[in-house]
Amino acid sequence: MGKDYYKVLGIAKGASEDEIKKAYRKQALRYHPDKNKSAGAEDKFKEIAEAYDVLSDAKKKDIYDRYGEEGLKGSAVGGGGGHSGSTYNYTFHGDPHAMFAEFFGGRSPFDHFFSQNGGDDTVDAADPFAAFGMGGFQRPFKSHLGGPHVTRERQKDPPVVHELKVSLEEVFAGCTKKMKISRKRLNPDGRTTRSEDKILSVDIKRGWKEGTKITFPREGDETPTNIPADVVFVVKDKPHPVFRREGSDIIYPAKISLRDALCGCTVSAPTLDGRTITVTSRDVVKPGTKKRIAGEGLPLSKWPDKRGDMILDFCVKFPDKLGQNTRDALRQVLPP
Repeated sequence: MGKDYYKVLGIAKGASEDEIKKAYRKQALRYHPDKNKSAGAEDKFKEIAEAYDVLSDAKKKDIYDRYGEEGLKGSAVGGGGGHSGSTYNYTFHGDPHAMFAEFFGGRSPFDHFFSQNGGDDTVDAADPFAAFGMGGFQRPFKSHLGGPHVTRERQKDPPVVHELKVSLEEVFAGCTKKMKISRKRLNPDGRTTRSEDKILSVDIKRGWKEGTKITFPREGDETPTNIPADVVFVVKDKPHPVFRREGSDIIYPAKISLRDALCGCTVSAPTLDGRTITVTSRDVVKPGTKKRIAGEGLPLSKWPDKRGDMILDFCVKFPDKLGQNTRDALRQVLPP
């Protein structure tokens, strides 16, 4: 049984966008670790952020409503899951504190809200957010310091793109890459920033193709005037000492002599999982001849239990020169 994101936010399935926003405000204010010092508040605060991240996004919410958390995170969608054979691998990579700051316009809501409620962490469910504009301080309000305060809508920075190099062996088996990034984060005062490092875990799935993008929402620099950029990693193949890649197929250059090309040959080809495949050819091998070995390539990205092919690309090594006796012998046996 997966997580019930609706239950986390305290709303019924089918809740409207405004109801989801209002529920997030209520729960996030109630469990924010700066105000709620009870054990487990930090974990609850993160769980609330994940629930809002899913239910406030139309695509994620649609998949979650149909397939639950398992389908959203890739374990129940695809194949016989009734989703046209596609997969959706969701992982919450967001910073719940950054999401909170973004929701409330980069300012701390506690200065205004809790001063009006005597410091009470309990929020009235009827309309506890009348002090705040929809979408996080997007309309004017009168602060407790007196005088009007109008905040500007923050703009999101463009994505920060990094190249992520992987070997064919890593694509073959799958792996996890730990990527260290440095970024600016807002301090609790909502005005000053600090520099911090963060380790992002990138799960490389078996068979991922070059160009696959992995996005970590809002992990870029954060300032009082911006919405942090998404950090995007783009998969790039490392050059391989033996093979080259064409989609899910791998190409092996099989070098043979002229004699073997004419008289037949046996080639021992390595595989990505450490085995050796023996291939025998009795036909004349012409330059550019290729031979396909089914199922010995890379896993297919959408169906990792299936694999592409290995293609032997024959390269005939011609001698630099021939002696006269050899020339005469070849003229006798080879057609003109």
